[in-house]
Amino acid sequence: MSEAVTIRTLSPAEAAEQIRALSHVLIDCVEGGASVSFMLPMTFGKADAFWRGVAEDVAMGDRILLVAEDGGRIVGTVQVILRQPENQPHRADIAKMLVHRNARRRGVGAALMRAAEEAARKAGRTVLVLDTVTGSDGERLYARLGWQRVGVIPNYALWPQGGLCDTTYFHKQITPA
Repeated sequence: MSEAVTIRTLSPAEAAEQIRALSHVLIDCVEGGASVSFMLPMTFGKADAFWRGVAEDVAMGDRILLVAEDGGRIVGTVQVILRQPENQPHRADIAKMLVHRNARRRGVGAALMRAAEEAARKAGRTVLVLDTVTGSDGERLYARLGWQRVGVIPNYALWPQGGLCDTTYFHKQITPA
């Protein structure tokens, strides 16, 4: 990873202030074909609304939002979803690990994932869960980082341009802080 890239957690105020920068990353990923809950055409209206909801969850303490910055510009992000059912207070979901296409293949995704795992550990979580498109760069990254493949659900979601894709679920057990 470039030494210029830094990973940090956004405060609730920063999460609200960085909505447009986060939207740029999300739109780039969707326009690049990432199946991350959105369909084309991807607009700033849809992206901004999504990030406003994330910022509200950050403010409530239900979610941790991390970003990767290169020269002060957000080039990647990942979320740790802390809000879980009452019988799963030890678990967190990792969601929306996104890296702008211009910042890929530089270790940004791996750095974001390590930071997300550490944030979850500090929040007292010991079981982490995530899903990704089967056969994707993300699937290979998670396996390299020691995540355990649970299985594949065929035809789980749509590609942003249409057409079904399979989803692979992973989990990781971590030690408490």
